[in-house]
Amino acid sequence: MGAYYDEIEIEDMVWDEEKRVYHYPCPCGDRFEISRRQLANYEDIATCPSCSLIIRVIYDPLDYEDEPPDDEDSGEEEQEEDEEEDDSDDDHFEDALEKLTIADDAPKAVAVSA
Repeated sequence: MGAYYDEIEIEDMVWDEEKRVYHYPCPCGDRFEISRRQLANYEDIATCPSCSLIIRVIYDPLDYEDEPPDDEDSGEEEQEEDEEEDDSDDDHFEDALEKLTIADDAPKAVAVSA
């Protein structure tokens, strides 16, 4: 896409802790927005919610590669749902390595008839 209003460095944008997005003033009076999660996903387009203008954000993607999810609360809800599913007996999985024991004794021979 080549029709950017402007290219802005991330250092020129302002972090909004409440909305969890970076802001930059738009000529329409609103602000361009982009989240840290978008930056972590190599998305460099900040949009204005009030008009059709977009800007390209110049940043180092490696600075955002370990970014946690935007909504910390939703992650906890998903984790709780996963824990509830793990408690079901339908698909119970036991790791064989947890029950593996190694003994110094030689294994006993077992006779098998054919």
